[in-house]
Amino acid sequence: MRRLLAAALLTAVAASACSAPEPPRSAAPSAAPARPVTLPVPAGGPIGSTVLHLTDASRPDPWDESLPARELKVTLWYPTKPGDGPRAPYMSVKEAELLLTGTGMAPESSQALSQTRTHAVRDADPAGRGLPLVVLSPGFTKPMSTLTSLAEDLAARGYVVAGIDHTHESYATTLADGRVVGCLACESSNDPGFRAGLVRGRAADVSFVLDRLTTAYPHLIDRERIAMAGQSIGGAAAVAAMVADPRIRAGIDMDGTTYARIPDGGLSRPFLFLGTPQHAPGGLDHSWDRDWRKLTGWRRWLVVDRAEHQTFTDVPLVAGVIGLESLPGMLPAARGAELTRAYVAAFLDLHLRGRPQPLLDGPSPRHPEVRFAAQ
Repeated sequence: MRRLLAAALLTAVAASACSAPEPPRSAAPSAAPARPVTLPVPAGGPIGSTVLHLTDASRPDPWDESLPARELKVTLWYPTKPGDGPRAPYMSVKEAELLLTGTGMAPESSQALSQTRTHAVRDADPAGRGLPLVVLSPGFTKPMSTLTSLAEDLAARGYVVAGIDHTHESYATTLADGRVVGCLACESSNDPGFRAGLVRGRAADVSFVLDRLTTAYPHLIDRERIAMAGQSIGGAAAVAAMVADPRIRAGIDMDGTTYARIPDGGLSRPFLFLGTPQHAPGGLDHSWDRDWRKLTGWRRWLVVDRAEHQTFTDVPLVAGVIGLESLPGMLPAARGAELTRAYVAAFLDLHLRGRPQPLLDGPSPRHPEVRFAAQ
């Protein structure tokens, strides 16, 4: 395993241009600097994390014509044996500074944000054989660190998790040589067809990463049990990747407007829509209504009441650190993380492990915020 770099940021503020708008958060301009937070404890055993820097020489970088190869940063989380060691960093101070600035926020909270406490042991040896693999893809402009809490929880439950930082699609990504590159894709975000092209590129990133991981870790990863989940444009990329790569057995879209077209013959592999009320049937976004009809296998469409676009990420968990306040009536951050973890894990346990999941059969009195919009 290679040395672990801090996964790049967490962002805070508005939803990306690649999804339905989210209710705004308000800044607390006079608030005293907050102390660093600790992410929720994973539900399972000890975990490790490391960073890989992979280069796909078969294609140029889609956002920088001067680069003949596509370089990706991939963060792995995985089960490990009990033991002490330094915790994996959340991000560097420089990454935090650039990412806060990119979202239009003051960089004074960079130090505290970079010190967000994780649970994975840095560069620990993996434990286990033949484990299912889950690929995670973050929202546009958002680094992989926005999904750290979910990634750690899945790893603690016995999954290998591969989080992809899609280079030049985030405000800050640290590459193998230490350079921090920005969001070149942001310069084209208003171009016609941008979002469809973005998810096609992410699908290519995912297929390349699967090629490398299943070859490099043949004993650790079960290549017959692979799934993908993403938030916002990362969720849309899950659809695109499944259409392009049959190795992905199941997929989850967390509140992402979709852009890849499912073939007329349909998509027969299991799929979960997990979103805010704006993604309810007949809501502000109609892409899920369109795609629902073409999901011909196991499917669920869940709506989380009082959720906002970033509920499924770490952003609400660290909002106080960077001076953001949720609007009254929004789902509390800890509860949002709990619901996200519960339903994502249930879906994956059902379809990658064959374990029955009553949670996915209908409404649960323990989770009254979650509505079954369709199934």
